[in-house]
Amino acid sequence: MTRAQPAAARTAPEVPDGLPVGPGWLPVAAHHPVTFPYDGGTVADAPVGDAALAGAAVAHAVGVRSDVAALPAHLRRRVLADVADAVDAVAGRMAELLVLETGKPRVDCDVEVRRTVGTWRAAADEVSQLRGETVPLDAQESGEGLLGFWTRRPVGVVVGIAGFNYPVLLASHKIAPALAAGCPIVLKPAPATPLATLWLVHLVRERLAAAGAPAAAVQLVTGDVEVGRTLTTHPDVAAVSFTGSAAVGHAIARDAAPRKVVLELGSNAALVVAADADLDAAADAVVRGGLYASGQACISVQRVVAVADVADELRRRILARVASVPVGDPRDPATRVSALIDEAATVRVLKWIDEARAAGARLLAGGTRAPGEPSCVAPTVLEDVPDGQPVWAEEVFGPVVCLRTVPDLDTAYAVVNASRYGLHAAVHTRDLRTALAAIDALDVGGVVVNDVPGYRSDIAPYGGVKDSGIGREGPRFAIDELTVTRMAVIRP
Repeated sequence: MTRAQPAAARTAPEVPDGLPVGPGWLPVAAHHPVTFPYDGGTVADAPVGDAALAGAAVAHAVGVRSDVAALPAHLRRRVLADVADAVDAVAGRMAELLVLETGKPRVDCDVEVRRTVGTWRAAADEVSQLRGETVPLDAQESGEGLLGFWTRRPVGVVVGIAGFNYPVLLASHKIAPALAAGCPIVLKPAPATPLATLWLVHLVRERLAAAGAPAAAVQLVTGDVEVGRTLTTHPDVAAVSFTGSAAVGHAIARDAAPRKVVLELGSNAALVVAADADLDAAADAVVRGGLYASGQACISVQRVVAVADVADELRRRILARVASVPVGDPRDPATRVSALIDEAATVRVLKWIDEARAAGARLLAGGTRAPGEPSCVAPTVLEDVPDGQPVWAEEVFGPVVCLRTVPDLDTAYAVVNASRYGLHAAVHTRDLRTALAAIDALDVGGVVVNDVPGYRSDIAPYGGVKDSGIGREGPRFAIDELTVTRMAVIRP
């Protein structure tokens, strides 16, 4: 059974000690401590896999591929719905575990679990939408007398790799569409945050077994870069779905070729404020969107581009709100900013802030460790960060917002687009014409009007352009990514 855990970590049920590979759980040779980012205490000892175990998981997935593809739609739908119910039943305890291993504020962990439940329900709803259509082959002379139609078939074995910041939700974005499409999947969670994901996979495999489906349809292997490389380059893997940094995603795309890849990568999301915007709503969006999950979200507000007519007043309102943001222990329901995932991330963010200041940026708030909270970066606002500085040009993944003033909206759109990233952006305006123009002008995967760019519906297509990735998530669209068309031509 499970290894001894500190009392604070005993929020997950007892599961076998090891990793869910094949029909059961296989022992591992090593464990490593998962630490609470806020104070460095050990949450639990997590099992660590290796390349051999990763290869074994793929072999098991290949072995059940035909069985999973043959599962009837009603059974797949039932399993997905049952998983949603199972997660919902333990939502509070799962959120507690997420707080401990990610260090995210409790409010953000509650949101993660709610969205996880919604993802599984949405995937269940989409199972019945896997359809094909007839093709009028006689539109060409050579097709006269022929019957043509196409169907969607599972792509095969899927590898899913999730990031540390929303481990259960990101894992669900991989697992639920794979099962809905009829694909077995091998998941690799981030090394720092495997615990709640192990619990999720345990729940999924229980529901699969109860429905008479193979538990090996969903497997999980933890480990280092070699584990990831083994999974993403395995010749029997048909598709890789990755959420993480652009650098790692680009390497996966190269190594995985010619396998299909779905990449949800980083960004430096922008929020544009027009002269006619509701400035209170815009300021609220900047602070809420820039600081949720302590800024560790790929669509956190990082760049705020305001037209000159309202820039001074917007700045004043943003700074007034930032000053009152609660910083501290993520277990406190009032906390909105807490520790980053580890000390290395904290040092990097503070270094980027210092480099921006040395290059001429003005520090308006924060910029240091929070007073009395040495593990936390204080909510930070910078202004006039020069182009090319990492805190402006790259993904900061911390509680940092950068302000810039521009003369007009056309310049604002040009500033937003002058980035190698393009995930989501937002525009605040009262004018429908401005909103529609922004939707056309901004070179990103999604434009949100009068809200945070981090607004993401789990039933809509989600993904980026440029270095922010390729492919789309959201159950309906991820299912499409994990299926292939099969054309049938019949001469009666």
